[in-house]
Amino acid sequence: MTCDTDDDDDERVVYGTRVAEGHRNYQLMYDMLTGIRIAVGRVSAKIKRDLTEEDFKAAHKLVFDVTGNELTPGVKYDFKFKDYAPWVFRYLREKFHIDPADYMMSLTHKYILSECNSSGKSGSFFYYSRDYRFIIKTIRHTEHKFMRKVLKDYYEHVCQNPNTLLCRFYGLHRIKLPHGRKIHFIVMSNVFPGNMDIHRVFDLKGSTVGRWTPDEEIEKNPGTVRKEKNWVQDKAKLELGSRKRSLLVMQLERDVELLKRLNIMDYSLLIGMHDTERGNRDHLRDHNLQMVKPNNSPELHRQLSRHSRHESKAEMVRKALKYASPVSMTASDLPNSPSEERRYCIFYSEDGGFHSTNEANEETDTIYFMGVIDILTPYNYVKKLEHVWKSMTQDKDGISAVHPVQYGERFMHFIKDQVTK
Repeated sequence: MTCDTDDDDDERVVYGTRVAEGHRNYQLMYDMLTGIRIAVGRVSAKIKRDLTEEDFKAAHKLVFDVTGNELTPGVKYDFKFKDYAPWVFRYLREKFHIDPADYMMSLTHKYILSECNSSGKSGSFFYYSRDYRFIIKTIRHTEHKFMRKVLKDYYEHVCQNPNTLLCRFYGLHRIKLPHGRKIHFIVMSNVFPGNMDIHRVFDLKGSTVGRWTPDEEIEKNPGTVRKEKNWVQDKAKLELGSRKRSLLVMQLERDVELLKRLNIMDYSLLIGMHDTERGNRDHLRDHNLQMVKPNNSPELHRQLSRHSRHESKAEMVRKALKYASPVSMTASDLPNSPSEERRYCIFYSEDGGFHSTNEANEETDTIYFMGVIDILTPYNYVKKLEHVWKSMTQDKDGISAVHPVQYGERFMHFIKDQVTK
């Protein structure tokens, strides 16, 4: 699971829906999944070769319509799909031990488990694959351009650091809907597994200014994302013996060095905690999941066909769900065990995560699920202006928007001092 974590963006996931494959209430999702299936299938079928410089800049366009052609099947809706750097992402998926057939099956077979974030500052939405392994996240055009700019550095870092805690990116795409609307999105791994309840979630940037989730919100929803001040108040810590503590800090330092070099800030360490004694008896995952049944009424199609080119993604989603028929579902439809690729990364290899240990390096009763998220924000002129503006009324060294070197050093100081202490 992942979510936006801006200082004053306190709204989180609003609802979760499971949508049947080809669900006509949701054209955007249908287009995304169809494009992924065809694009990934095409590149996966080709004979392996060495990457070239051009591969990092490549963009392959596919056109989908009702009649189909030699490259694409006939589809319910007309749309255009762009697949960026397909060879690079093919090899990234291989580096992360993702089987291509398994990947396409998870994302495009039968149905998709979807959880839509509130629009907040970024306007992004998150869609979860049916087995909770993968996340499709819509991104801004500026984030898309930045991702392409740093892709080679990211790829080389992954090759040199198989245990990296950075977001695991599996694809970068764009769809163009009728009336000229373009939506960019990425596919990445879910930090949290689908087979375990997450009892507490923290999102840590290393800053304490405005980084607080009110107690009343936590009382209403114990799964609410908590922040630095909650961490300190709760006297929380990662209970790790010396060996695991050293492994975690060493890898985070390598990852943060890359982020500093690429002028990236505003990222955070997402931590989910599973209490092995409580297990899944609280059925926490059941509370946010719903099954949306298809509704093919004429009124639905009239409403969906009226969307304007200026309509936001949030308005599109709300319109689609307005005419859907949600019913509750249970976590029994989710996997019973961690996905296979997790065992290849040391931080995800113990029941899908990283077991807590005491100072004698003996396992204790918590499993941690961790990842560095939101790594596509460069320190550009917008962030520099934000730094100047917020510095007028707040601690200039404590706010989120600071220079990437300062941001990285502050982040690592908090991790070493408060998290792994």
